[in-house]
Amino acid sequence: MPDIIHLLPDSIANQIAAGEVIQRPASVVKELIENSIDAGATQIQIIIKDAGRTLIQVIDNGKGMSATDARMAFERHATSKIQKVDDLFSLTTMGFRGEALPSIAAISQVEVKTRREEDEVGTLLSISGSKVEKQEAVSCAKGTIISVRNIFFNVPARRKFLKSNESERRNILMEVERVVLAHPEIEFLLFENEIQTLQLPPSVLRKRIVQLEGKNINQQLIEINEETTLGKIYGYVTKPENAKKSRASQFFFVNRRFIRHPYFHRAVMTAFEPLLPPNENPSYFIYFEVDPASLDVNIHPTKTEVKFENEQALWQILMVTIKEALGKFNALPPIDFDKEDAVEIPIYDKSKNPTMPKVNIDPNYNPFYTTQRNSYHNSPPRFDWETLFRRFEKDKPAADETKPTLQTNSDLFFPSNKENARSDNLPGHYQYKQKYILTSVKSGLMIIDQHRAHIRILFDTFLEQIKNKKGVSQRVLFPEIIELTPSEAATLSSIMEDLQAVGFELNNLGNHTFAIQGIPSEIGTSNPIPLIRSIIEKKTETALDVKSEIQESLALSLARLTAIPYGKTLSSEEMTHLINQLFACHLPNYTPDGNIIISVISDDEIEKRMKTR
Repeated sequence: MPDIIHLLPDSIANQIAAGEVIQRPASVVKELIENSIDAGATQIQIIIKDAGRTLIQVIDNGKGMSATDARMAFERHATSKIQKVDDLFSLTTMGFRGEALPSIAAISQVEVKTRREEDEVGTLLSISGSKVEKQEAVSCAKGTIISVRNIFFNVPARRKFLKSNESERRNILMEVERVVLAHPEIEFLLFENEIQTLQLPPSVLRKRIVQLEGKNINQQLIEINEETTLGKIYGYVTKPENAKKSRASQFFFVNRRFIRHPYFHRAVMTAFEPLLPPNENPSYFIYFEVDPASLDVNIHPTKTEVKFENEQALWQILMVTIKEALGKFNALPPIDFDKEDAVEIPIYDKSKNPTMPKVNIDPNYNPFYTTQRNSYHNSPPRFDWETLFRRFEKDKPAADETKPTLQTNSDLFFPSNKENARSDNLPGHYQYKQKYILTSVKSGLMIIDQHRAHIRILFDTFLEQIKNKKGVSQRVLFPEIIELTPSEAATLSSIMEDLQAVGFELNNLGNHTFAIQGIPSEIGTSNPIPLIRSIIEKKTETALDVKSEIQESLALSLARLTAIPYGKTLSSEEMTHLINQLFACHLPNYTPDGNIIISVISDDEIEKRMKTR
């Protein structure tokens, strides 16, 4: 029997390895930017076309590479970051494995232009599917330009499973956001389809956060800063009143590297626990600086999962640091004395003898004495009782006129045996605790959840408007301005058409800022900014790509946010109108997400409960 184990060709091995490192265009952007940072660049330009499918280009002004280094950079496990195993415990660079560039070259067409400052000419290198096609000298500026075209051109299955351009664009912006927050001292420029969408000059950390998240966040940030023997923790958390339903804008960085760490996230939530309602999440930008020897980043190819040597101690330090910052913020306000209305208290002078205050008393004063001795004997004013009695007798109904009233009250509690006997004054529906609507049906007592019923009604209305693009827009007198992060702006662009179909009118003002010119007539006087932010957060969480699913998710989000809330008192006409609209729906018994709207308590169950013992 012949041997069956053999070595794979390099081309196939590179493609398999690339699947671990390069999952989508965003992975390419991340790896190239990190290489530029390791090269000491102070300015990085990112150029994207077709959400990275056609072109990903990164231009930096770093130290560049020689001709030999440019060729060696695309060999597997070739790196300048480490030389021996012990170097893994003193890493200060973003990359170290030597897998990123070979993986990128294995599934795309790569062109590199690079030059060191001491070299007169640079190097041009062209690689397609791990095969070097051209290498020659070329004139170029100091630094490196890497162009990646036609990603996954030789892996059709992987290219097929790429998501929509909007989804891939959103992933790219998320990776860019993480890198720029970790390095505020570097200038970043982003171009999408030849349009500049991001320009971030070098700045301090707080200003960089404001550049990305919008100027409104500046007043929400609470600084944290604590340095111990285990490391330094610094950054910002937002005020409790600015918490969100989603877990957006939550960042952990360790030694300038973005990480995911559920354990430390729990420390943050523990610190905020007494200040936040359930299902609310604060935003935070938290940075760790620890000894590289106490950190292991070689766990996952994406390097977002790390292991700390002193996790429990850092957990405690992080929680206490945030609690201390929140305590300073929530401290009692300073007492502001009003000096204008304050009583002047003289300064005590020992040289002056104080005197006892004197009170003047009139010993002859009698409070019961009066000079009008006949006042108690004055005759009271005359009251015409006879006139009042006659008027009362005139307004009093006759004895026989009271009988119908007695009969009506009797019929209210003890209806007669006549068919369809009913008082017209009886309301058809009752509201219980401003939450449920009670109404009588043939089989018993029907209970309707008013909030869920309105969700069902509005969902059907909004979904029809989105599909038919017949939403009624209500112009606002003063346009509202909403500032978004790059990733939020990308999400908004993906659902802009559906928002317009519902009735929103949004104008792009540039720099991820939009003006709300019109709102759907169904939302009334509701503030549109939290509504749009909630829709964006919901879309980001679901990450749907199928158009019908996106439309249903948008309609449901709008319905939930604009439905009648619990605690609102409804008139009899409003309850009747709501019930009529509910039973006109296709599925009145359940909300779109499966919650029960209607429940009926049968007559038998009521009789059983009321049965005498």
